[in-house]
Amino acid sequence: MSEVRFLRSNEVTDLAEPEEYVRVAREGYRQRGEGAPAEPRTRLDSSEPPGFLTGYYAILPETGVMGGYTYAAGFGSRDAHFMLGLFDAESGEPLALFDGASINPYKTGAAGAVGVDALARENASTVGLIGSGTQARGQLLATATVRELDEVSVYSPTQDHREEFAAEMTDRVGCRIKAVSSPADAVSGADIVITATTAREPVFDGEDLDPGTHVTAMGQYSPNVREIDQTTVARSTYVPDLEGRIHQDAGAYILALEDGAIEADHAHAELGAVVAGAAPGRTTDDEITLLDSGGNAIETVAAASLLYDRAVEQDLGQTLSFTPASEAFSI
Repeated sequence: MSEVRFLRSNEVTDLAEPEEYVRVAREGYRQRGEGAPAEPRTRLDSSEPPGFLTGYYAILPETGVMGGYTYAAGFGSRDAHFMLGLFDAESGEPLALFDGASINPYKTGAAGAVGVDALARENASTVGLIGSGTQARGQLLATATVRELDEVSVYSPTQDHREEFAAEMTDRVGCRIKAVSSPADAVSGADIVITATTAREPVFDGEDLDPGTHVTAMGQYSPNVREIDQTTVARSTYVPDLEGRIHQDAGAYILALEDGAIEADHAHAELGAVVAGAAPGRTTDDEITLLDSGGNAIETVAAASLLYDRAVEQDLGQTLSFTPASEAFSI
């Protein structure tokens, strides 16, 4: 029998700070850049009832763990439900099972911040943020750990939401955050642009990007959905979190290619290759860079390992027993 630690969402929510999530995500991407296995999500869609079941996996050999997310979204409950399994990368034995929803904005924000740190100008200090939900909060909190921010302009379609976001996050981030009335107002003049939405069509005009801007797009992982337009993709040094996504679910890239806005070799390199130094990141101050971050198991497994270690230290969670196949197969 294998003893597995079951960790509830509320038990892990406050176990780590944003900068710690960023640190382990960066290490995970460095391992990926040096050959660690990771695959884009596998997704099964349902039309009746509408929803999808999806999952993705990675092995981080130096960290010593492997695992990934499985989650369902939509269907009859019109909600999302996340399960995260963590395994020992040497023995293959299970270590933990997480009720995984609460870590999502932290680990996804960490991936975005790794991209900012690798691709944005060193002196980048202003952010244009489109979106005002939980994922936008995670992206901003993580970004603030890798750049010293002076000002953030936030836009979302509902005025009350963007104003509430600005008021709340000013105290949490420690810089001026203002709600603006249009995407152009958020994007123009920003050193860093972050999109964190559920939009199915582009949320800003790529012509509004200033030279030298870094863009992180994290709200798109479907071949027919693009949160950013083909102009943004074409103007940028395009870096996907995983290269396999550009053939599978990186809608902005796929649709830009179909429209003839880019050539088939437009993708620069995976984020891990840039972090590991196997490919260059930004090369000029005027270069527009883009991280297409659709979410994968690199940051997920890295975050789970961090939280598992903290949970063991604090003796959190409930012990479950799992039977290995050698004992379970009795036929």
